[in-house]
Amino acid sequence: MFDEIATKIAARIQERVAAQFQSKVKVSIEQPKQNSFGELAIPIAFQLARELKRPPRQIAQELAGEIEHMPEVASLEIAGNGYINVRLARGAYAESILRADGAKSAGSARAEKIIVEHTNINPNKAAHIGHLRNAILGDTFVRMLRRRGNLVEVQNYIDNTGVQVADVVAGFHHLEKYGAAQVRASIADNSKRFDYLCWDLYARVSAYYQDNPEALEWRAETLHAIEAGKGELAELGHLIADAIVQAHLKTMARLGIRYDLLPRESEILHLQFWAAAFELLKQRGAIYFEEQGKNKGCWVMPASAFRESAAGGGEAADDSKVIVRSNGTVTYVGKDIAYQLWKFGLLGKDFFYRIWSREGDGHLVWVTSDTPDSERPPTFGHASRVFNVIDSRQSYLQDVVVAGLRALHFPEQAEASVHFSYEMVALTPRTCVELGIPIPEEDKTRSYIEVSGRKGLGVKADDLIDKLIATALAEVEHRHPEAPPEERRTVAEQIAVGALRYFMLKFTRNSVIAFDLHEALSFEGETGPYVQYTAVRAGNILRKFEERGGKLPIFRDVLNAQALERGFQTENIWQLLLAGSKADSAIERAIGAGEPAHVAKYAFQLAQSFNNFYHEHSVIAEQDAERRTMLLWLTAYVREQLLSILNVLGIEQPPYM
Repeated sequence: MFDEIATKIAARIQERVAAQFQSKVKVSIEQPKQNSFGELAIPIAFQLARELKRPPRQIAQELAGEIEHMPEVASLEIAGNGYINVRLARGAYAESILRADGAKSAGSARAEKIIVEHTNINPNKAAHIGHLRNAILGDTFVRMLRRRGNLVEVQNYIDNTGVQVADVVAGFHHLEKYGAAQVRASIADNSKRFDYLCWDLYARVSAYYQDNPEALEWRAETLHAIEAGKGELAELGHLIADAIVQAHLKTMARLGIRYDLLPRESEILHLQFWAAAFELLKQRGAIYFEEQGKNKGCWVMPASAFRESAAGGGEAADDSKVIVRSNGTVTYVGKDIAYQLWKFGLLGKDFFYRIWSREGDGHLVWVTSDTPDSERPPTFGHASRVFNVIDSRQSYLQDVVVAGLRALHFPEQAEASVHFSYEMVALTPRTCVELGIPIPEEDKTRSYIEVSGRKGLGVKADDLIDKLIATALAEVEHRHPEAPPEERRTVAEQIAVGALRYFMLKFTRNSVIAFDLHEALSFEGETGPYVQYTAVRAGNILRKFEERGGKLPIFRDVLNAQALERGFQTENIWQLLLAGSKADSAIERAIGAGEPAHVAKYAFQLAQSFNNFYHEHSVIAEQDAERRTMLLWLTAYVREQLLSILNVLGIEQPPYM
């Protein structure tokens, strides 16, 4: 609502600027530095002053007369040398929200398709805490985009032919002496989770390679078999990868995360995606065959193609990038270029598809295939923008992918390829102790402890979620012993997931997170449970009002602009309404900045504002009937806004805390 009014005012001024000054200078709206200055600040006079060679204050005074007559505007002030400060008509503004009945603006539907690729866990072992940050960031960004009316396709890329899968296959084949039948039995055995079994086996294989370097031949042999798609090793790879993917999807479903498409690397290989991309790269001179030097016999991308974008990367920006090795195998980045071309509909090839799963609400998860299926899939790919949620350590390779698009003469798609990067997740020492992770005595004073899945030192995602639920459940049982056990469990799950998601979101993407279990679950401070508790508190006010014999009216039938004008003269009450009406504005800014943390911060600040209101104003006990009705409506409105923003953050609201 706030954005709509601001846009309307800006449009009126834009018309006036064009008519009176024949100028095309774009009108911008700012937030005043202090609430006492009003609700909007317009600096257009300073921009016009440079063009018209006139004092900005004089220009501001001329423009101000045009918008004084707008019903949404109560008054204008010319501040300083020419700022136009706008004070909204409080009653009219509140009534516009009331008449909309708290409806959330979803933004206008946009025809372009956006692809967000996230999670992308190697299907070789259980998901860990670092994967959770990727998935939660990606899922929340998808929710933000969809809230604003965007068409979004969610992809979870499955590297089912890579080194990590090969190492687990080699472990089963060479160390465990397992064949396909035994692996199937392990997958079906409910006594130990298969993804946990593979977690331990992967660590064993990594350690075995260190002690027995000659065993690395197992990896080469297995990779070749998997890429060829033939023989027992390939069958093991298929069985293991699919079972692990299913485990990953189940883990992510616990956090409310789901996908539209699972593109697999095996199909990129089998359907010759790379071959098509390779020919295109050669035809357009994006790569060349190196005849000498350290890259002799390789197909490389010249450093000039990506020097600018790779300047801050982890590799030297003046080194050419090998795309095809001298033995004919394609590098990881080469396959990524092919995949990125497909996302934009530029490759001239497509996958076949089949349904992976049907979810309870009818949502279909599709997976790529190398053979046709009877099911008719939707149209995948053909995006206008692509966001790849990949950790910051992959920045250089992502730069090379973008450089590849530019070298192929696809500048628009290169510009529309966004590396949605983020930093690692570590653990605080006390959380390591809580989770049973041994750490040396000298490390207990460190701010955070890094973990490593390859070494088997880390926290599995499901173990962390289980621990959060168990801790939350103990508190829920203490506070609500009378509630049914199943209900208490559900509430604990909602609190735990809310705590985890919020903690992963409240930090900007370039911040290293030191996850702390107790801080995440706290009901005080900047946490998910704090925001959830605030929504519960607001709901309790409305519930208690009815329990005491009151009946919530249809507010738009009993409140009008005059009553609302009187009620919102109290400054902190007015500021709470303003804060609640800025949800869509906060989301739009967060999308522009690529920072879901801004939405989390907004949720916390709105919760703070409501709690301050709660402590300063007695809603139910208010004696003036008109004012009480207004306060009840404000409580209901802010509660709905909190629930709405929690939904964008992927956080469910428990009935009690």
